Amino acid sequence: MAEVKEKEAFLNPYVIQMDKFADSLMHLSKTFLTLEEYKGTLSKEEIEEMFLKVTDKVCGNCEKKAWCLGENRVHTYQMLYEILCTVEEYGAELNVEMKRSLQKRCIMAPRFLRETLEVFENAKKILMWNNKIIQNREGYAVQLNHFAKMIQYTTRELDAGIFEDEHLEKRLKNHLKKAGLKMLSSVFYMTPQGKYEVHLTVRAAKGHLAATKDVAVLVGNAMGRVMMPEQGERPVVGEEYCTIACVESARYHTLQGVAKIGKGCEKISGDTFLMKDLPGGKKGIALSDGMGSGEEAFRESKMVVEMLEELLEAGFPIKTAIQMMNTALVIGREEVRFSTVDVSLFDLYSGTCEFVKAGASTTFIKHKDSVEKISSTTLPVGVLQEIELESARRELSSGDYVIMMTDGVMDALPIGEQDELMRTFIQGADIVNPKEMAHYILGQVLEWTGELPVDDMTILVIGMWKL
Repeated sequence: MAEVKEKEAFLNPYVIQMDKFADSLMHLSKTFLTLEEYKGTLSKEEIEEMFLKVTDKVCGNCEKKAWCLGENRVHTYQMLYEILCTVEEYGAELNVEMKRSLQKRCIMAPRFLRETLEVFENAKKILMWNNKIIQNREGYAVQLNHFAKMIQYTTRELDAGIFEDEHLEKRLKNHLKKAGLKMLSSVFYMTPQGKYEVHLTVRAAKGHLAATKDVAVLVGNAMGRVMMPEQGERPVVGEEYCTIACVESARYHTLQGVAKIGKGCEKISGDTFLMKDLPGGKKGIALSDGMGSGEEAFRESKMVVEMLEELLEAGFPIKTAIQMMNTALVIGREEVRFSTVDVSLFDLYSGTCEFVKAGASTTFIKHKDSVEKISSTTLPVGVLQEIELESARRELSSGDYVIMMTDGVMDALPIGEQDELMRTFIQGADIVNPKEMAHYILGQVLEWTGELPVDDMTILVIGMWKL
């Protein structure tokens, strides 16, 4: 990042201070990445140390010690090195030829071999743990870098969006005063999409209460826009000063429905989903399929969905959130446990939807006269530290439906016919209610297979309509 002094573009002292904070995190991240690198094999110094340990234990009272560790030291060292190379190829049992050669060259051959194998095994464990530490450190470095970029992005977004308008503030104060509300202060903010947010510190007259939604209507009248309380805002304004946020009303709204069944009709499913209103007029729908099925898979996918929910609520971009979540799942774990992540992010202002997938099954979009599919070939989260994400963006029309599903649904259909059969099921679902549509599609799949589910199955249907 170029220095702030060179750009001289950010005069706001808070922006400058946050830039310094982000720079320090990036510097720390680079420092982590420049430390010790991965080692695939033992170094010459480590093998020399192994040689000293083995000979110290085995050769101490041997009558040939002076010869083997003196004039013939090079050949003795080579004997240990050959053992290590043979172990890598054949395992601890070695091969017959190697054992015969060892017995001819060393009168303490069985003990020499045993001690060499033990020291080698310990050295491999140390190497493995050192590499694990390095992997974890690199994971933390990636997290720090993502966090620093998020700070920069958010700081600039806030600085660019906050504005002053004395005329608007005065008009707003008068509108509220006529309704018996006193305004102490106001902050005006415009989102990157050009939508207004107003944060007010207000109170009602003594002995009175005002519904927050009514306050939002007054704000909208003063601004000439349709405003509503921010999601999760307090329901009423009382006698004490409080700060409330009013945002522009969205142009679209969604309704969601789900249908699910566990493997073998078990009650516990390894699939978990999320339906959440997010900042900036967005609706987040996420579906995760944990490795395997049952309770263990459920715990894994539930953890993934809960982490994703927290990051998205905090305002992290979807790809950054998944990358950070993947790093958290990979580092510090011995075993590989993965979960798919399938996200549909609806923009309720513009009517667009962003699809982001990590190892997830195909998503379908039901338009008025056609069915479109969005597929992915990426790996799930929790497998590799650096994960590839595939994304797509589509403009939706009022009355379109997005159908998300886990692998268990598609895998139940014959290979090679899955997409066409699912298109047929969806096209034939002449149903308005998303929940009923989800159950209809799942019912069609189960009827086609004619047997108990061999994997967890979940179908989410999200319909979007213009207000």
